[in-house]
Amino acid sequence: MTRILPHLCLAAAMALVGSSVVAGEIMIRHFPIHLGSLLRFALASAIIVPLWLWIEPRPPRLRPRSWLILAGQTLCGSVLFTIFVLHGLRWTSPASAGIITSTTPACIGILAWIILGERPGGRIMAGIALSVTGIAILNLAGAQDGPEGSWRGNLLVAAAVVVESLFLLVRKSIPEKLSPLATSSIISVLATIFFMPLGLSQARGFAFSALPMEAWWCVLYYAVAVTIIAYLCWFAGVTKVSASVAGIFTGILPVSALAVSALFLGQNVAWPHLLGCVLAMASIGLICGRGRA
Repeated sequence: MTRILPHLCLAAAMALVGSSVVAGEIMIRHFPIHLGSLLRFALASAIIVPLWLWIEPRPPRLRPRSWLILAGQTLCGSVLFTIFVLHGLRWTSPASAGIITSTTPACIGILAWIILGERPGGRIMAGIALSVTGIAILNLAGAQDGPEGSWRGNLLVAAAVVVESLFLLVRKSIPEKLSPLATSSIISVLATIFFMPLGLSQARGFAFSALPMEAWWCVLYYAVAVTIIAYLCWFAGVTKVSASVAGIFTGILPVSALAVSALFLGQNVAWPHLLGCVLAMASIGLICGRGRA
């Protein structure tokens, strides 16, 4: 059970992050991008920081290098990822965005090899191959769905994949012992600070009173599920497995995005979608069973 728990945490985190593609499409209907992001991280900070200080009253002592790593991680995964995805959704569909984000396992595998020197073994390479095959089928299914959106939107989502991959890997470079709760709290606060200048500027003259309840529920979901719970789950799991193994679990992201798009946005699901999802899940099953091989 101890070995399976990190895998469950990684899977839950990516399922929640996948749903953010649809939540983001709803958010940009109601908020300017920087204002919506500021509200998301400010609310997340207001919830998680008091909880952190209550459970861990003595904050960890970090070297300046570790603070720089955390700031860079926040800039990549919380700020640039959010900006790239939400701007990209202005020109492409949530389904197309979900398909593009399905390249994350391969991107993480390559970056882990280049940056961390983690050369994957045969079983992990087989898992990556299954995941990439599932990605190809999902992309084929996406091509059959209709217009893919403009190249600008797709390019922005592709850039989001790269910075998100860096975000998911960089935590392993911090030498100090830092709990998932502490990491999530620090990143939420740093993201609030990063979004504050432009977010406050967009808040001037914004008609908050005219917003429907859907907008506020979306901010709440983004803050609690996609930020707090997803961050806690990911940081709890990523320090217990190799980067290549963690990367394969990001294959759940497009599956989640597709499922949520089908449930809430009426996305059509055909057999190529289902086959791509099965292969992505098979790659994860292959990795989860590697300890018994």
